[in-house]
Amino acid sequence: MEDKYGNLRLKLLASMLSFSLVPLFIVGLSLYHQFDRAYTTKVQENLRALVEDRRHALDLFFEERISQLYTVAHTHSFDALCSPTTLQHVFDLMQRRSKYYVDIGVIDQKGDHVAYAGPYALKGVNYRDAEWFQSVLLHGIYVSDVFLGVRQFPHFIIAVLRREGERYWILRATINTDLFESMVKAAQAGEYGDAFLVNEKNLLQTSSRFVGRPMEAPPIPAQPRFNGSRVMSLDIGQRTMLVGAVWLRNVPWMLVVMEDPQEEFLPVLQTRSLALILLAVGVAVVVLGAVFVVNLMIGQLQEADRQKALLDADLMQTSKMAALGRLAAGIAHEINNPLAVIQEKAGWIQDLLEEEDVQKSENFKEFEAAVTKIQQHVDRARTVTHRLLGFARRMEPVQHPVNMNKLVEETLTFLENEARHRNIEITKELQDNLPDVLSDGAQIQQVLLNVVNNAIDAVEKDGRVHIKTSYDKDLHHVLVEISDTGPGIPSDVLDKIFDPFFTTKKLGSGTGLGLSICHSIMTKLGGRIEARNGPQGGAVFVLAIPLQHQASVG
Repeated sequence: MEDKYGNLRLKLLASMLSFSLVPLFIVGLSLYHQFDRAYTTKVQENLRALVEDRRHALDLFFEERISQLYTVAHTHSFDALCSPTTLQHVFDLMQRRSKYYVDIGVIDQKGDHVAYAGPYALKGVNYRDAEWFQSVLLHGIYVSDVFLGVRQFPHFIIAVLRREGERYWILRATINTDLFESMVKAAQAGEYGDAFLVNEKNLLQTSSRFVGRPMEAPPIPAQPRFNGSRVMSLDIGQRTMLVGAVWLRNVPWMLVVMEDPQEEFLPVLQTRSLALILLAVGVAVVVLGAVFVVNLMIGQLQEADRQKALLDADLMQTSKMAALGRLAAGIAHEINNPLAVIQEKAGWIQDLLEEEDVQKSENFKEFEAAVTKIQQHVDRARTVTHRLLGFARRMEPVQHPVNMNKLVEETLTFLENEARHRNIEITKELQDNLPDVLSDGAQIQQVLLNVVNNAIDAVEKDGRVHIKTSYDKDLHHVLVEISDTGPGIPSDVLDKIFDPFFTTKKLGSGTGLGLSICHSIMTKLGGRIEARNGPQGGAVFVLAIPLQHQASVG
């Protein structure tokens, strides 16, 4: 049965946890997946917006610088700008508005640096063979990649072409890369964030926070020119970075902004940790609840099975009692017939003994004693059959006043010889002025006989049986307590002592019906019988008889 309950417990737990935890996991994972996807999209869109915004600022920067140079070139003649005073004045005006310029110069159509304003001695340098010079002549406007040049310091130039009739010349300015880089670095964020520009050859145009200086190769793959912006995930060193890239409109440079996903996704990670904690708490609550409910169900099922087993046992005992009752009734009827014959013949013999000629016989006394014993034993046998019939069919109690002290005295007369034979002392402690009870004295006497006889059997010999009567004013019951000096009742069978066919006597010495019948009689009379062990050893039986009981009839 334990294996059966264990298997059932496991099946119930598995079922309840499956129906509880599976939806919980599905809902939890779905919500987390949706939140993660939404937040990932949000982070990527934020990075895309940041890249686009920074690209717009850089494009605007180049447009302003080109516009400034274009305006200067087209509002001044070649001869005017070749004047050192005029060129220096223009350069000063440009510097007041913007600190991005390092120097400014005028290059003629032969490539000679004919005028210069700035901190370096570049006047007279010829750029005829320089790549940027040919590009300006071809396109009219040119923005170079970062290079060292004669300064041996990373910089880039912006140049515009001006045509005056047959003459053409170039106005060129050098851009302060430090100030320019500050515009780019404004896009980087976080402990591991970075922002830089690369050209079409995938060389840095501004310094990178972690991966190198200008004109070095960054640790990202070259990206062919594309429209719009891109957000991608790249492994850089030992870290996976979220990379946003966009090509500038006016310059063939690509803006790269890198962010650490661990920093950007910190709210997601915190949410995941919180979700895991809540999920763990939810799982623990569900598991504990399932275990509690299953144990409660199994406990109730076990209790129901125990009650069913008890009912089945009671039903079986009832069936046995019914069968035994029918058997007892049949035996009693069969014995009563020969007893009637024996009683009749014994009476006839007694009548014969009263004749004079028989009385003169020398064996008359023996005949008379034998007839008397026959009649006594017939009466005794009738009493036994009466008890059998009383057990076999319901005998409704009669009610008449009964003095329990007197009833105890009468009952003990039947047992004094047996007690004396075994050297057992019967002591009495009878309360004076004990009120009478309205009950069936014969059935109470049957209970007393049975209990006192059991006490004598338990003592066996050389002991004592004590009988005490008292009155319980609170319950209005007369109490009869029978105690002995026997071995007592084993504690493990104390609750079974009144069960039918249960006996503590040796095999063949008892039927197990005596105390069961006593219990039935006391219940029918409205009283009760209790059994316990005395503090000094031995068994104690207590009969509680109500002063008055309305017996049920039917």
